[in-house]
Amino acid sequence: MTGTVLILGGRGRFGRHAAEAFWNAGWRVTLFRRGGDLISAAQGTDLIVNGWNPPYPRWAADLPGQTEQVIAAARASGATILQAANLYVYGAGSPELLRADTPHRAQNPLGRLRIETEALLRDSGLPVILLRAGDFLDTCASGNWFDRVIAASLGNDVLTYPGDPDVAHAWAFLPDLARAAVQIAERRERLPRFTDMPFPGMTLSGAEMAAQLSQMLGQELRVRRMSWLPLHLARPAWPLARRLLEMRYLWSMPHRLDPAPFRALCPEFRDTPVEDALRLAVAGLRADPASRAQADGAGRQRAA
Repeated sequence: MTGTVLILGGRGRFGRHAAEAFWNAGWRVTLFRRGGDLISAAQGTDLIVNGWNPPYPRWAADLPGQTEQVIAAARASGATILQAANLYVYGAGSPELLRADTPHRAQNPLGRLRIETEALLRDSGLPVILLRAGDFLDTCASGNWFDRVIAASLGNDVLTYPGDPDVAHAWAFLPDLARAAVQIAERRERLPRFTDMPFPGMTLSGAEMAAQLSQMLGQELRVRRMSWLPLHLARPAWPLARRLLEMRYLWSMPHRLDPAPFRALCPEFRDTPVEDALRLAVAGLRADPASRAQADGAGRQRAA
């Protein structure tokens, strides 16, 4: 079941890939332009994909209002809302297997903001799909942890890791996440009115990622733990540093996403093999240094 989809944040990480995936699947795709009338743009739309993601320091100011705008547009148009969701709601000390029914107990500001905005969506009574995923692997430099930190020193035979390299960490290859969004949207009539759908993606420790990349690149990578000291020193003057430090726990807390609900709904879905996803992620960083610098600058504004 295809239809008409309105993409918010079509130039961002998730929104860019979602627009391509829905287009490839035969949907009629419209990209919302900032400054336009969202309620008017949503008329006749079957699905609103919310890819808006303001920079960390603006979450408190922007997220609640943006969520209310999306709800108003969906209410006026009758559209289903599909939104990329993260793991922040669970908070430190959560169980390793993160499920749709795992309690949302985050106490830190970013986690609480996510809990509050997701509650707005749930309480709206509208059809809502939260597609919950781990950290992103992209096909180009987009200011994420992989391209900004982890892969930045590969040329020196070093993989720089933000936390304990032996701890399991959830990842989502963005083209896969976008294809999953399409398949879930096409089955939306089978879902509860409010659906929290974990996307299993891939689970890799830093050591496992280094081993995969070493084999792929034909070079032995050593894992070096990232120093958080520069962020501590910068936090009085740099709001983003405070937010990055706030989420540091995710790099030392073992976690993976429950695959069962997604596999039950989309049994034919095929993930990109881990080695291929990493190969594409690294190739995207090396392909065009100018594009990498431009994307890296953009990523500083919307680090997620």
